[in-house]
Amino acid sequence: MPAQATVTAGMFAQRFSATPRGGRLARYLAVQQLDVWGFPYGGEVSDSVAVIVGELAANAATHGRVPGRDFELRLMRVPGPSRPGTLRIEVADTRTERRPPAPGTLVPPAPDSETGRGLVLVAALATCWTVLDRLSVGKIVRADLDLPDR
Repeated sequence: MPAQATVTAGMFAQRFSATPRGGRLARYLAVQQLDVWGFPYGGEVSDSVAVIVGELAANAATHGRVPGRDFELRLMRVPGPSRPGTLRIEVADTRTERRPPAPGTLVPPAPDSETGRGLVLVAALATCWTVLDRLSVGKIVRADLDLPDR
């Protein structure tokens, strides 16, 4: 019998209240999970994920909020064939009619604007990002981050 390659992938999923507190908790637990996976606090991966999750969770709690409904965070380590792989970050909410602009159509805010920088930061830090329909109801904002060689 030929030897089979072993694929190890990690996954973390958790629902949070669609509140500012839920958004902060999502960011905190994301970097804690990364530390468990070997990406220490304060490292490049941890810091990038903290910003991405913080922005997507804040958007879900602010713009994607439906009273009585939570938002969900998923982190998935997707191994690559010849590189360390990718970390996939997904934040799902139940609001269908309020969608962020499509990737590639983001317009940076005016310098004196107090809002509008969240997805610009996500686009700058993530390898790629997109908005998907959620099967039951709502949307998923997905951001991929290529993991560095160790």
